[in-house]
Amino acid sequence: MFADAETTWNYINLTKGYIEKFGRPYAFYSDKHSVFKINHPKALSGTGITQFHRVLKELDIELICANSPQAKGRIERANRTLQDRLVKEMRLNNISSIEEANAFLPSFIEDYNLRFAKVPKDSSNAHRNLTKEINLNRIFVIRENRHLSKNLTFQYKNKLYQIKTQRPTYALRKAYVNILENEKGETLVEYKGQSLAYTIYEERPYQAEVIDSKQINEKINTLLSTKKHKPSKYHPWR
Repeated sequence: MFADAETTWNYINLTKGYIEKFGRPYAFYSDKHSVFKINHPKALSGTGITQFHRVLKELDIELICANSPQAKGRIERANRTLQDRLVKEMRLNNISSIEEANAFLPSFIEDYNLRFAKVPKDSSNAHRNLTKEINLNRIFVIRENRHLSKNLTFQYKNKLYQIKTQRPTYALRKAYVNILENEKGETLVEYKGQSLAYTIYEERPYQAEVIDSKQINEKINTLLSTKKHKPSKYHPWR
């Protein structure tokens, strides 16, 4: 899949489509990109694993991170070939956008596999089927935990959330709630599996954001595309 950057949501969407098509593998083998592994040795907050790793754990899929690029030389060699062959193939087909490239990929993959795929020694399928108990829409989300204050408030993404409840407020004081956020930014707050109503009544000042080097271009493009203030026709700047 082609995407603007290697983000958590792009990996989540790609993995969801893969699992819906093929089932659950026993393990994923990846590099140490920050989407897969928390690389800060003294990280104090959070659960100790990334959101993508948490998704795999809920699906009973083991995540294995290679210690070096050479450790996964098979895929690195394939990438080296594709970064040359695939780019030229798209140029010949006048493809110049991510949307066009993603539409072209299935036919390219089919043709590529017909010419270069090898028959495996063991033809058994190592994927496991999805059971009825697995709800992918609840798993493939951003999930966070928050501790409610005495006033039943908590902070999430620089916003202050106020829980609304009919029960006595002391029942939820100091309780931990789960936050489930989908790609559209829609947020669900749950306590012991039950959804809680809330309001957002104050937005906190924005703090500096830490951006991975592989995501910096996407962040800059977003900032550049933000609509700027346009002075009026009779503004002195004119």
